[in-house]
Amino acid sequence: MGALVQVGDIGDGGGMEISSTRHRISSEPDWYERYAISLGIRVGDLVFVSGQAAVDEHGQTVGGDDFDAQARQVFANLATVLGNAGTGLEHVVKVTIFVTDMAVIDRVVQLRREFFTPPYPADTIAQVASLADPAWQIEIEAIAVVPR
Repeated sequence: MGALVQVGDIGDGGGMEISSTRHRISSEPDWYERYAISLGIRVGDLVFVSGQAAVDEHGQTVGGDDFDAQARQVFANLATVLGNAGTGLEHVVKVTIFVTDMAVIDRVVQLRREFFTPPYPADTIAQVASLADPAWQIEIEAIAVVPR
């Protein structure tokens, strides 16, 4: 099960009405903990999700050379982290998608339609030479709101 863990203050918010407390989003097991990376951070009603890759709960790569299998694991990881923060894919407002081959853009659009709901999140997609593990083909980071 996941948890919110208070880790400290971030300042006065510049006059904005936001919580000044950061809460670390975790999972058990936490596949990024060994890298000193939080799966996500919640501040007030906003959740910032670290880039999720095609890894299982033990940090092992899923999908091999199969882009669809990797992408589905990435979306599953996003859903898990968001759920542990009290929100879900339907509340994502911004994603940044990194791929190692822009030839998959049509498939990415199909997956966005499958996993997100209108109004679709704002999006940036970029091709990179490599991700942290050269076997990974896609990584997605996200910002979501927590419904009240």
